Amino acid sequence: MRIDDDMDIETEKSDLELMIDAGERILWKGRPNKKCYILEGIFNPMLPFALVWFLFDSVFVFAFLAIPSADKNPLDTPYAIIPFLAFFLIHLMPVWIYLAGTLFVFRKYKHTEYIVTDKGVYVSGGLFAYTCQMKPYTEVSRINIHRGIFDQKLKVGDVVLSTNGIAPDYSRHRSSLAQFGNLTIADIPDYQKVFELIKRLQTDVYSDTMYPNDLRPEENHGYKTKYTGV
Repeated sequence: MRIDDDMDIETEKSDLELMIDAGERILWKGRPNKKCYILEGIFNPMLPFALVWFLFDSVFVFAFLAIPSADKNPLDTPYAIIPFLAFFLIHLMPVWIYLAGTLFVFRKYKHTEYIVTDKGVYVSGGLFAYTCQMKPYTEVSRINIHRGIFDQKLKVGDVVLSTNGIAPDYSRHRSSLAQFGNLTIADIPDYQKVFELIKRLQTDVYSDTMYPNDLRPEENHGYKTKYTGV
C-alpha cells in the first residue's frame, strides 16, 4: 500500500503510525498475510521437538500402566494417581509451551504492522506487551529477500534487514532473527517492491550521510534536510 502526498491520511492512526515524526513521510505501510503468518506460527521449529516429546511421554505412561503386577496396581487408587498425573503434566511442559505459542499467534498477528518512511523502517509486534522497533537507513548493512515454503505457496515473501553486518540465518524462526540485529518485514505480497524501495532509500540516505552530495542543500540545516529521491 503506497501513500502519496496528495492522499488524505486516515484520521485514526495506528499505534505504530503515532511513533512517526510530523515531518516524516510514509512511503509504504502494510501487514503480513494472515494465512501465511498463522501457518508459519503453527509449523515452527518447536513442532518436531514437541511431537517427539509427547510421543516419548505417552509411550512411557502406557508402558508403565501395562506392567503386570501380582498385587493391585497402586495407580488404581484415586489418591495415588493424582501425583502421577501431576508429574506427567509437568513433564509435558515443552508441549504446553508449543501449544500456547500456537494459540497466541493470532494475538501476535494483531500487533504486527510495518511502515517504511523516508527516514527508516518501523516494525511493531509483541504478544502481551506491544513493542516497536525502528531502524534508520544508516544502520542497515544488508537487505535480503527470504521466501519459505508457505511464502512461495501463498505468493508472499519476507524482506530481512540486517544491522550488524552479518547475513541472517534463515534456518531460525522469524521471532529469533530480531535477537541477532535483524528486522523482518514478513509475509507481505509486494515484497519485491518493498525490497527495491528500501534498497534505494538505504543507498541514497547512507551515501548522503557519509558522503554529502546534491541531495543536500548548499547550506546544511541538519535534521531539516529533506530526502527528495522518492
